[in-house]
Amino acid sequence: MASNEATASNGVVPADKRPVVCVFCGASTGTSSVHMSAARALAHALHRANTRLVYGGGTVGLMGEVARTLVSLAGPDSVHGIIPAALTRLEQNHDPTDPTGHSIDATIYGRTTVVKDMHTRKKLMAQEVIAGGPGGGFVALPGGYGTFEELMEVTTWNQLGIHSMPVIVFNVDGYWGGLIEWVKNAVTNGFIAPTNAGILVEALSAEEVVTCLNEYQNAPGRFNLTWEEG
Repeated sequence: MASNEATASNGVVPADKRPVVCVFCGASTGTSSVHMSAARALAHALHRANTRLVYGGGTVGLMGEVARTLVSLAGPDSVHGIIPAALTRLEQNHDPTDPTGHSIDATIYGRTTVVKDMHTRKKLMAQEVIAGGPGGGFVALPGGYGTFEELMEVTTWNQLGIHSMPVIVFNVDGYWGGLIEWVKNAVTNGFIAPTNAGILVEALSAEEVVTCLNEYQNAPGRFNLTWEEG
């Protein structure tokens, strides 16, 4: 993926230049209601900022909540879910009373694209963000291994110059505190340059997420390498 342009693939790149935010988050609700509340708050903040959402396509947990809330506010065109076929069994359930049902109602969750694998999912989500207007970027709500992996990948991509979009962690109730401390420790121990510590930015509220997206400054230590798609 080139860093300064997005290549349209399967018709998923947005036609308009509204900002596009990719939200990484769990397919679980978490053990505290604060997490679902944060997902709803983020959707409201994105709506106020006239921002489109691209996400992992799930209808359960935080994934479903942020998508469902934004669609209720801005309509189905505001949300695009991208999900690998293998994950539909785990992350899609339009009818909670039917555990075998995996159909998605676009009027509730927005448009969904089913792809073949995780790599394709992440690539297409990133392309949408890059193709959008100013104010877009990547945001992590609480989540598990998958959320962490996606967050670290786009953080690394920013450092390498594969993209130049903001990377924000919405630190709900201190959830990402350990990661923020790890970054500081990695800087202290010489594994992350001090000039790259700011690639990952912390926000403490949904409103601050939007502010951080708009005010984000790329770290001066980024490698700015040239990447070409093969």
